[in-house]
Order: sequence, then structure tokens, then C-alpha cells
Amino acid sequence: MAKPAFGGYSICFKGCEDSLESVFGSGKIAPSEMTKKLWAYVKKNKISSK
Repeated sequence: MAKPAFGGYSICFKGCEDSLESVFGSGKIAPSEMTKKLWAYVKKNKISSK
């Protein structure tokens, strides 16, 4: 059986009005840092469900 995307979490960004710059910042970042910031945003705004 294949593992579901995002570890089984369902993420809905509907209604979120933040820009990518406000989530990730204006400078260059590594993909690993982008992932960390994205999950911090998801957890902060409680937009995931399992």
C-alpha cells in the first residue's frame, strides 16, 4: 500500500490570504528550509487535518 501524500494529512489553503513572500520571506532559501516554513505556517493556521 502506498503512503498518502503529506503523511496522510489533508491541507486546505482556501481562505488564506497570505502571500508567498509573507510565508517564506523575500530572500533565497533552500528547499529544506521552505518545507520547514510551510509546515510551520500550516500548523500555526491550523489548516491541516488527518
